Amino acid sequence: MSVDQKMDSGRRQLLVATSAAGGVAAVATAVPFVASLTPSERAKAAGAPVEADISKLAPGEMMTVEWRGKPVWILRRTPEMLASLDKTDAAVSDPESAKEMQPEYAKNKSRSIKPEYLVTVGICTHLGCSPSDKFKVGADSGMGDDWHGGFLCPCHGSKFDLSGRVYKSMPAPDNLEVPPHKYLSDTTILIGDDSKA
Repeated sequence: MSVDQKMDSGRRQLLVATSAAGGVAAVATAVPFVASLTPSERAKAAGAPVEADISKLAPGEMMTVEWRGKPVWILRRTPEMLASLDKTDAAVSDPESAKEMQPEYAKNKSRSIKPEYLVTVGICTHLGCSPSDKFKVGADSGMGDDWHGGFLCPCHGSKFDLSGRVYKSMPAPDNLEVPPHKYLSDTTILIGDDSKA
């Protein structure tokens, strides 16, 4: 074997060893990087469904739970509140929630599975502000004599009725979002999951 052949053989061995070491280093670097792209346990928990106990919610009261960093309102409507929906039908822009991406069970006047309970995300569909409740009716509401109760977004004045349906000619383009949800029992709602068991 000549000197040139010995050098080529040595270079080949060095090239193979260097390539193998580079490959091992690349894999060692890639594994933690790829692992960092998977969601953390905290992130998984933030997107997980949440249970809401509605056993102590009296008629006319509303509670708020957090789901995916958003406020979700659960309003237990009185018979009077439900009756007001007939009065606001003609004044809202999408009375049956037909134009938006809503669960099938929200495509009705009460926008709910059980008419007594409204479950909706408490974020205005205009610019993401949080509306305030205006449950008093008439002149006592500060909203005018013909106010039947609902929600008012203080940022730009969008008004929603007691089903979260937006009134016509408001800055908000859509009704308040109804999140996926289901009843685990008469007193427990699971927000974030509406799949069948």
